[in-house]
Amino acid sequence: MRRLTAWALTLLLGLAAYVFVTQPQEAGVRLPSLPPLEQSPRTPPQDSEAQGPPDSALNGALLQQSVDAQPISLAALRAREYPGSALTVERTLAAGAGYTRQVVSYRSDGLTIYALLTVPSGTPPPGGWPGIVFNHGYIPPAEYRTTERYVAYQDAFARAGFVTLKSDYRGHGDSEGQARGGYNDPGYTVDVLNAAASLKKDPRVNARRLGLWGHSMGGQLSLRAMLVDPDLKAASLWAGVVASYDVLATDWNPPAGVQTPLDDLSRRYLRLLSPNASLRDLRGRPLQLHHGTADKDVPYSFQVALAGDLRAAGQPFTAFKYEGDDHNLSRNLGLALRRSVQFFKDHL
Repeated sequence: MRRLTAWALTLLLGLAAYVFVTQPQEAGVRLPSLPPLEQSPRTPPQDSEAQGPPDSALNGALLQQSVDAQPISLAALRAREYPGSALTVERTLAAGAGYTRQVVSYRSDGLTIYALLTVPSGTPPPGGWPGIVFNHGYIPPAEYRTTERYVAYQDAFARAGFVTLKSDYRGHGDSEGQARGGYNDPGYTVDVLNAAASLKKDPRVNARRLGLWGHSMGGQLSLRAMLVDPDLKAASLWAGVVASYDVLATDWNPPAGVQTPLDDLSRRYLRLLSPNASLRDLRGRPLQLHHGTADKDVPYSFQVALAGDLRAAGQPFTAFKYEGDDHNLSRNLGLALRRSVQFFKDHL
C-alpha cells in the first residue's frame, strides 16, 4: 500500500504541474484534459498491494494536496501577503459630477500597477468613504487604456459616495509585468488584493467598508479575492465567469460538434481548484449577481451554476436575470447600476 500511495502522490503532484487553462480570449478558456489514471506513463506496481480497493480518504487528501500546490489555489493565495502601498498620483483628470478622477499607481508583487481612482468631492464621512475595488473584464492587454471603458459604471458609484479603484492589472496599459490571464495564473488576483490593501491605506477610505465590483473575468477575480481577504464585505458580479472550473472546461464555447469529456479525477481536481468549492468561507458576506440571458460571451448558465453552489453552501445572495440582454447589460444598464449602488449602500 505504501508503494501505491507513493505512486498516487507522484501522479497527483504531476497533475498539479499542468497548465490547466489558457485564455486566448475572454469568450472562452481552454482546459486540456488532465490524464486519467490508466493513461499515466507511471504504471502502479502489479502486486497484491495494488489490487485492493483505494483508500478514499487518503486519495482525497492527496488530491487536495495537489490542488493546494497550484499557485492559483486559495491555499496558495492565502499563504501570500498583500501589503499594497500608498496610492501615487500619476495624472489628474477632469473631474466628474461630484467627484475627482486621477490616474494613480500602487505596488503589487514588486510591480508598479496603474489604476483609475475616483473620490467623492467634499468632506469624507466619519471613518472615511466606503470603497469599491473595480475589476474589469477581459480586454486585449495591448488595446487596454486606463481611462477607456467602464466610465459610466465608475461614475454611478462615485456620484453615490463611493471611492472606486479600477486596477489595470499587470501587463495592461502602463502597468508592469506580463498579462497571463485571470484563470490559471494568480497575477491578476494578486493585483486586485493589493489594490484593496492600497485603498485601506488611504486616509479618505474606511478600511472596514470595502467591497468589490466585477464584470466577466473580473467576476472570477472578485469572487476569488473575496475568499482570500475577509475584510472585503460584499461583491456585485456582472456577467461573471463564475462557474467552477470543471464546468468551464466542458461548457464554455467548445468547438462546434466537439465534446470535452472529463474523467472523474480531472473533474474533482478542477472542482476543488475553483473558488466555488470554498463558498462556505464567505461566512455570510453577501453576493449580488447580474446576467443577461442573451449573453454571447459568458453564458447565463454560469450565474445559475454559482447560484446553485451558493445555495448549497448556505450563503446569502441575490440574483437578477435580464431577459434578452447582452454581456454588458446594455438594455438594462441604468437599472442594474441602481441595483448595485443600493446593494453597496446596504452592505458597506
